[in-house]
Amino acid sequence: MKALHQIIRKPLITEKTSLQKEVGQVVVFEVERAANKIEIKQAVEKAFDVKVKNVNTVQIAGKVKRRGAVIGKRANRKKAYVTLEEGSNIDFFGV
Repeated sequence: MKALHQIIRKPLITEKTSLQKEVGQVVVFEVERAANKIEIKQAVEKAFDVKVKNVNTVQIAGKVKRRGAVIGKRANRKKAYVTLEEGSNIDFFGV
């Protein structure tokens, strides 16, 4: 198994994901594109000491961007929607 910081890149904290966390116990992470659901589940359980109920993943294609005459493309990404068991909680801000 890869290192935890290689599988879980960063938490995605937006208005929508904050609402999902409060209502449905769902936390969203940006993860490595090659990581599968089993690896993501094990990494979250080990890193945050919580129980994971379910993992859903989404592949996001990078957008084509233009700056003057130069055309580039953003990197492709992968998001993981991690549903936590009842009683489990991840607090990113320590409040």
